[in-house]
Amino acid sequence: MSAAQRLGPLTPGHGGASPACQLELMTVASLSEVLEIEQRAYEFPWTRGNFIDSLHAGYLARLLSARDGRLLGYFVAMSGFEEMHLLNLTVAPPFQGQGHALRMLDTLCQLARERAALQLWLEVRVSNARARALYERYGFQAAGMRKGYYPALEGRREDAIVMSLPL
Repeated sequence: MSAAQRLGPLTPGHGGASPACQLELMTVASLSEVLEIEQRAYEFPWTRGNFIDSLHAGYLARLLSARDGRLLGYFVAMSGFEEMHLLNLTVAPPFQGQGHALRMLDTLCQLARERAALQLWLEVRVSNARARALYERYGFQAAGMRKGYYPALEGRREDAIVMSLPL
């Protein structure tokens, strides 16, 4: 049985179920494709080592794929005591704006609840208005600021908004 069959179809929620998509476990074998998307999507992408460390630590890591096998996006999240922390949620640039991020958030919330998490946390760049709007529309609330959290151009640092969602 494949990982996609074990995980099953996406559940309805904010993003709705899509018969054209399936969730699979992220593995080291899938990282070449993940890294291609990561490098196209961000000025300061995660490294292969970041993903390998996350997988080896047992973090939740899922791929969202089209039935034809195209990788649409992925997420990585870390469990804590009664909380989940979203570390990376990325949709491949050609597939952005089609509800895939919402579908992955729905799945992450479901998995977090199954692990008895009461809160979902994340950081988002102050300059990433599109992601901030998505998270706010989903129900996340700003909870604070991390000064100089993200790398930025010319050796500078960019602040992150800390957001939370009660589960």
